[in-house]
Amino acid sequence: MEIWINPACSKCRGAVSLLDAEGADYTVRRYLEDVPSAEEIQDVLDRLGLEPWDITRTQEAAAKDLGLKEWPRDAGSRGRWIAALSEHPKLIQRPIITADDGTAVVARSEEAVRDALGRRV
Repeated sequence: MEIWINPACSKCRGAVSLLDAEGADYTVRRYLEDVPSAEEIQDVLDRLGLEPWDITRTQEAAAKDLGLKEWPRDAGSRGRWIAALSEHPKLIQRPIITADDGTAVVARSEEAVRDALGRRV
């Protein structure tokens, strides 16, 4: 199990605290420092069953600078969105937990963290 976090984020800190309280075996990825490649983002999206725009923080300054709200949200634009997430990792919604069973969750709530914990193999 791996959790992508920004240590400055209260939701991330809460998710890590819950994982610790539950005795989970996991690794932390500070994704602003250890930036995921486009391929890694694609893998996480596949595991989440989501599109890149579904995990994009559109209120961030970088999103506004790029004009993301105006970008098409279709199959032909997926690559452009994924590239933007890789080039501007602050745009990636957090925290994301990749579960041991091959799935992933956006773990912004205690319920979502517990869902990921229940996916242990």
